[in-house]
Amino acid sequence: MSLTLYGFDASPYVRTVKMLLKEKDASFDQLHVNVMKGEPHAPEHLARHAFGKIPVIDHDGFKVIETSAIMTYLDDVLPGISLTPDNAKDRARSQMAQGIDDSYGYSAMVSVFGYYLFPDFIGGQNNDSLREGIDDSKLVLGELMRMKGNDAFIAGKNLSIGDLFLAPACAYLTMTPAADQVLSIDGFSDWWGRIKTLSSFKTTPPA
Repeated sequence: MSLTLYGFDASPYVRTVKMLLKEKDASFDQLHVNVMKGEPHAPEHLARHAFGKIPVIDHDGFKVIETSAIMTYLDDVLPGISLTPDNAKDRARSQMAQGIDDSYGYSAMVSVFGYYLFPDFIGGQNNDSLREGIDDSKLVLGELMRMKGNDAFIAGKNLSIGDLFLAPACAYLTMTPAADQVLSIDGFSDWWGRIKTLSSFKTTPPA
């Protein structure tokens, strides 16, 4: 089997994919595509992803783009534990978590951690965007923790793809002065404590 991941270790979405690969104990190669240097828009990467995004995977010559599709595909084809819940309600929770993160969560959280950690990447430090990002991030995390309820993870008692989508951006939030304000959501600290113990989390730090 040949599996290549194209991506930049500072990307939360790339870390999401790498965490799944670690959970699956899969062997893979990584070709670094540096977002900060504009490499996703180089001709060789545009041939992989016409919209100049990361991550991309190539599995035995089959290319998959977009993180949701990559995660579903890899969970289906790789041996090891399944990260897709085995019942309809929990699968829906995992898929809702992915959708919420994609549609609302990442943009909100990047406006917070980007303000402190990568201001040039988000076009500079804008205080209005920061305040809005904090409010929106709290809304997102509050909804996800409400969905989680008393379970250990977002979609039940076991780790799922939904958790892997959320974890990398939250890791960046913990590095900022806004962490206490954003992450003081009921249920978050218990969930985060479990995420931090995962080998797949500990072995995929952002570069």
